[in-house]
Amino acid sequence: MIEIVFIGRGGQGAVTAANILVEAAAADGIYAQGFPFFGAERRGAPVAAFARVDSKPILKHGMFYDADVIVVLDEKLLSQDYLSQFRLRRNGVLVVNKSKWDPHDTIKLRFENGYSLYIVDATGIAVRNKLVVAGWPVVNTSMLGAFSKATDIFSKNTIVEAVRRYFGGRIGDVNAKACEEAYDSVRRVV
Repeated sequence: MIEIVFIGRGGQGAVTAANILVEAAAADGIYAQGFPFFGAERRGAPVAAFARVDSKPILKHGMFYDADVIVVLDEKLLSQDYLSQFRLRRNGVLVVNKSKWDPHDTIKLRFENGYSLYIVDATGIAVRNKLVVAGWPVVNTSMLGAFSKATDIFSKNTIVEAVRRYFGGRIGDVNAKACEEAYDSVRRVV
């Protein structure tokens, strides 16, 4: 079983990302579950959404704070205490919405040695594709593309088609394009 946490701010689409991931798993015949956790329900407040994927039925339910993959939709959360409640397991993957990496950046996330860090400019991708709602770049579909490339759990086609189906129509096409762009531009830094 692979446990994944999407961490963002209200309005960035972390919960939707977990839901799309579950749809991608279903399309591939993989078992999955996704669910959110909201603190103060307001735009901009930290939000975590959880997902599990496995080749067999998932009997475990509920939140978890140790994960195999952590996807951070807002780079500013890296240095905030909210992130310190989560731990990335050994050989885990951390995917961050960040245009460039500075080795001196603070990460309040707990993690073991032997992790991989990937970055992608999901904000830039969202803005270029006009995926902005109420002044906020919606980065979830870009982060799903980066997640797909960084983890290789789902193929590019599977995740892009799940995004397209989830939104449908022109909105689905624009989000699928952002997902593909992020898949192609994510890079490993650690």
